[in-house]
Amino acid sequence: MSDIKWFVYDAEGKAPGRCAVQIVKMLRGKDEIPYFPNKLGNCGVVIINAAKIKLSGTKAKKKEYFFHPTTRPGHWKKITLGKLLAENPSKVMMETLKGMLPKNRLRAVALRRVRIYPGAEHPHAANIAGGQNG
Repeated sequence: MSDIKWFVYDAEGKAPGRCAVQIVKMLRGKDEIPYFPNKLGNCGVVIINAAKIKLSGTKAKKKEYFFHPTTRPGHWKKITLGKLLAENPSKVMMETLKGMLPKNRLRAVALRRVRIYPGAEHPHAANIAGGQNG
């Protein structure tokens, strides 16, 4: 992983889906020539200000995420997007990226190249090669 170029993406004031489209394009290498669909690009992304994303309409109240806290059948829990954004903003961005990436073996590898921080501070300043994006 030493040859990976890291980029900073500022998500403040942007919709999570719009951010995810640009980030996935960088992770998969679609902005590089040549593009190989069976390989990832050689970059990673540090997402800052994840807590300051913009939600349009009534998504904060109506959109729900379901999860399974136990292995017992019927124990589904749900949480609204607004509450999840208040509790864990990095989880919102990670779920958005997970939904945009292809459902194959490359998804897990691509998600390991993403670092998400709710504020503007991050400890990766020495590794950043590409500067600020977004």
